[in-house]
This record gives sequence, structure tokens and C-alpha cells, in this order.
Amino acid sequence: MVHTCDSGSFIIAETKKIMKKEIGILGVGNLLCTDEGFGIHVIRYLQSHYDLPDEVELMDGGTLGLMLAPFFERVERAVVIDVVESDEPPGTILCFSYSDFRAEANIHTRMSPHQLGILEILEVCKLRGMEPQNVEFICAVPKDLSPGTELSPALAPMVPGVAMMISERLRSVFPNLEEKRRLNA
Repeated sequence: MVHTCDSGSFIIAETKKIMKKEIGILGVGNLLCTDEGFGIHVIRYLQSHYDLPDEVELMDGGTLGLMLAPFFERVERAVVIDVVESDEPPGTILCFSYSDFRAEANIHTRMSPHQLGILEILEVCKLRGMEPQNVEFICAVPKDLSPGTELSPALAPMVPGVAMMISERLRSVFPNLEEKRRLNA
């Protein structure tokens, strides 16, 4: 089941009772393949625009694959930002829960190559009894996966919006979350 992102549902809202546990936000992708690097661009935007509490871990996961297991094992909640193949128009932002992937067997075939690796990593973490309580995927439909280091015009404007979506949801747990102050030259 494909879900467009709305302002009402997000796994972080459930974390009010575990404020001392970490929330992990992971951007994955390949910065050398235009829109494939969307998740990493969002992580970089969050790093440069927000003062996040110590309980929130941002990670540029690149294409690390199995080396991401320790990240998932140390967080209670995980948000993965990536691209997804879809019939939706380029630039559409879609949200999936981990249970969406388990319930609908063909959904993973539309994810980017490293997304399948993440699903396998989560299963390994589960076998070890160290998986996050919740995992959500925030994905953008790419326009261009050719070699290049900049996002396409379809995805570039989506970065601040996805970052704002994440920050608004984090504010439900951390009300004092603030954007970094900008110095005017």
C-alpha cells in the first residue's frame, strides 16, 4: 500500500513516552547519481538548518548496506529517507511503514537498490532482537538517475519540505526544536 505523506501520522509521535531513547534519521543513496542522492541531501539540509537534540541521530548512510546494522540496532525509532520507483509523478513524496513492506510483497521491488538491503538488515537486526520499534520510509519519486551530483529540478525543491515535515514531527516530541539562526551579512 502506497501512502502519500500527511501531517497526521508519523511514528515519532508515538515516542513521547521514550524521550530518552534515540530517534534515528537515515538518508541513503548515491550522491553521484543525481536524484539517487535525495536522502543524503535531506540529511545535510537538516544538519545545516536545525539544532537537533542529542536524542536524535542523523546519519548519511550513502550506500553502506550491511554496515548500517549498528545504526538500526541503537535506535528505538528510525526514519529512512530515500527514492522509490513509482507510477506517481517525479517529485512526489511517499511514506511507507515497515509493515507496508511486509504486508505487500511487491512493494520492495519498486524501491531503490539499497532499500532492499535495508529491509534485509532490519530482518538481521530482528533475528538478533535488536531491531527498532518502528521504521518509516519517506521516499521521493526520482526524475533523473543519470550520473550527476545535483538533484534534478523535480527533486531539489522537495528537500526543504521533507526536512520541515521531519522537524514538525520531531517537535511533537521535542517542543524546543529550533532552526539554526542565520547571520545576515
